[in-house]
Amino acid sequence: MSARIDYTKVAPGAVKALGGIHAYIAQSGLSEVLVALILLRISQINGCAFCLDLHTRELVNKGVGVEKLALLQAWREAGELFDPRERAALAWAETVTRVAETAIPDEEYRAAAAVFSEKELVDLTMAIGLGNTYNRMAIGFRRTPVAVARKA
Repeated sequence: MSARIDYTKVAPGAVKALGGIHAYIAQSGLSEVLVALILLRISQINGCAFCLDLHTRELVNKGVGVEKLALLQAWREAGELFDPRERAALAWAETVTRVAETAIPDEEYRAAAAVFSEKELVDLTMAIGLGNTYNRMAIGFRRTPVAVARKA
């Protein structure tokens, strides 16, 4: 699979604007590991190879164990491997990412709101939206994952 457009060169202003949202999320107070986990889960749902590679490397560099990475897709079955905030964030990330299918039911909102403050929930939702945007850009324009580029 070859790249279609290098959107980072074609529209650097747009990429910079997305970077601003990323910077906001980084200073929001949400755990870096929590944000990276939801971004990895979103990328699993969307099938984004570039972002799967990126966020897996990021989590490994942050010291997240292989067990957690391996079981992320099945986090609901992984018991206490994921803490309550992680489980709530992953459930929220899944329903928001699949909004066309889920319409984000009230019970899903109530479950997330029980664990996160209003600001945290807004920030988390911004991170989910950003992750989905990056997935669509990378998939749409066939951004090459680092692992693939290194092999070539």
